[in-house]
Amino acid sequence: MVTQEQRKRQLAREKFLRQQQRRTAARRKARVRNSVIASVLGVVLVGSLALYTSGVMKDDDKASASAEASASATPSAVEDPCEKAAAGSVKTATWEKEPAITIDKSAKYTMTLATTCGDIDIALKASAAPHTVNSFSFLAGKGYFDHTTCHRLTTSGIYVLQCGDPTGSGSGGPGYTIPDENLKDTSLKDDIYPAGTVAMANTGEADTGGSQFFLVYQDSSLPPSYTPFGTVSAAGMKVLQKIAAAGENTGAGDGAPNATVVIDKATVTKS
Repeated sequence: MVTQEQRKRQLAREKFLRQQQRRTAARRKARVRNSVIASVLGVVLVGSLALYTSGVMKDDDKASASAEASASATPSAVEDPCEKAAAGSVKTATWEKEPAITIDKSAKYTMTLATTCGDIDIALKASAAPHTVNSFSFLAGKGYFDHTTCHRLTTSGIYVLQCGDPTGSGSGGPGYTIPDENLKDTSLKDDIYPAGTVAMANTGEADTGGSQFFLVYQDSSLPPSYTPFGTVSAAGMKVLQKIAAAGENTGAGDGAPNATVVIDKATVTKS
């Protein structure tokens, strides 16, 4: 017999997957729309083929601005635990192909997210997820994550903070995708992503990771479909808990965080 807790986890998984599928459908509609616009105007819309990761031209720029405003808006009843973001602007560059692997797979790498809420250090799994770690090293080196918001906080069923989208809308990325990796990581047991796991977001289909990732702040029941590529430090977990404690802005358990979470600077270092 299925217990209430098991049923709750199943519903949470299904909700998460439906959300990913809706985002994929929205991107496909936008891609068709831009193709029509391009044919009518006779203008080559640079980057339209990379729509999944670069956003939907000017219409999505407006949506992104709205999403970022929503992410930074804090209800008066909730105290924002984070500081003011550093001056700077989000980079909009995209790339056609995944960068060549240049990391040392046998070395140890750490990604540090210097956020408005505190530093989050992440031990990266270079040997188990070389494509993913290499991509993050490349993007961080280009300043791709700098000044971006963490646009999504889920506080019911699953417990994650999602970041890595320069548009702040949930549809942005670097213009290329990377393969799924490390889906049989020994830390993933009974379809549970344990607290401290850092994993890739995707569209719900295989090998569709880009730049978006999520940080698990409490054990979460999810299918093993999201590349686990890092582990948050103990100090970083305290920052995540602070962000989670402030809640999200819909009251329904899935929305923009009330905390103003901005990645001022992301760095990947080899040790």
